[in-house]
Amino acid sequence: MRRRFLSVSFLVLTLSLASSLVPTAAQKLNGNGKNGASAASPVRLALPNKDGALRFAVIGDTGSGSSKQRDVGVMMARYREVFAFEFVLMMGDNMYGGESARDFQEKFEEPYQELLNAKVKFYASLGNHDQGLQVNYGHFNMNGKEYYRFKKGNVAFYALNSNYMDKKQVEWLQKELAQDTSEWKVCFFHHSPYSSAKKHGSDDQLREVVEPIFVKFGVNVVLTGHDHVYEKVKPQKGIYYFVSGAGGKLRSGDLKRSSTLTAKAYDRDLHFMLFEVVDDQMYFQTISRTGETIDSGVMARNRK
Repeated sequence: MRRRFLSVSFLVLTLSLASSLVPTAAQKLNGNGKNGASAASPVRLALPNKDGALRFAVIGDTGSGSSKQRDVGVMMARYREVFAFEFVLMMGDNMYGGESARDFQEKFEEPYQELLNAKVKFYASLGNHDQGLQVNYGHFNMNGKEYYRFKKGNVAFYALNSNYMDKKQVEWLQKELAQDTSEWKVCFFHHSPYSSAKKHGSDDQLREVVEPIFVKFGVNVVLTGHDHVYEKVKPQKGIYYFVSGAGGKLRSGDLKRSSTLTAKAYDRDLHFMLFEVVDDQMYFQTISRTGETIDSGVMARNRK
């Protein structure tokens, strides 16, 4: 379907850098005063923030190392002060260009240093710009695997490798979902089965493979990136789809305004997302680089 990563099971990526030597994104902000995520930016939470709820964040296509990516990191840290999300899901394209130790520092560790210092965990998926070696990078929590599952509370999360949806991965996904009794099932990966962006748009070939599986086994939410925009897709066959691919790069004006898929879309600035799961409801809020709420809402769990 797409390129296959070479085996990297015998390689280990050692990229530990002393956090005390790395300035945080906020420190860089205070140093130049020109960052979009200024101290005056508003923090306006549109989520219930209920005690005991599961809270997490979502970012996609982040690995540019740009000042605007750092803005997003600063704003995420500011929102976490009032909404203590536990972990972050990454939609792939975690690194653009080189992938040296210095690249990981500039394109990941520095932009999200405040979150890393607060012990927030990041769970990555692989994008088409990513090298397979990333599965061994400790901060991405992939544990050497191109696709994997983990569970938090009543929610199971499936990170997939949409670069190459081979038979082995499909069989693994079907087996895991078939025996999964979690109340919520969330899949996250890079390429979008549904997208209204002009550059890439919907990946029809991928959708033919994964959508029947999602429907059969009751997947509730699908999170993707690849297109450098935000889009909340109208529910498809009972499943909620989101495109969140502007965490580090933006493709302004890329959305098809006449698309019948779109429930809400935004392509004017970078963004990140916040989620909160309260029993049979999952709340979300999409926030721009400068703190503006782009979208928010709530999804009810399908009881398949």
